[in-house]
Amino acid sequence: MAKKDNRFIRIYSDSAWAGCNEIWVDQETGVNYLWHSSGHAGGMTVLLNADGTPVVTPKGQLTNE
Repeated sequence: MAKKDNRFIRIYSDSAWAGCNEIWVDQETGVNYLWHSSGHAGGMTVLLNADGTPVVTPKGQLTNE
């Protein structure tokens, strides 16, 4: 069976002693998500523009690290 491409790609990562922040993009929709983890806990949320709409990266601008 062929390897399936990952739907999400990480476009940003910043970690420190207290935790980790990452931005992930859904390659099908372009919607950006923020992942924050600290210790054994973590959470993900949609990144929003100032007007409340989701941040969307156009497909032509997506690159995997």
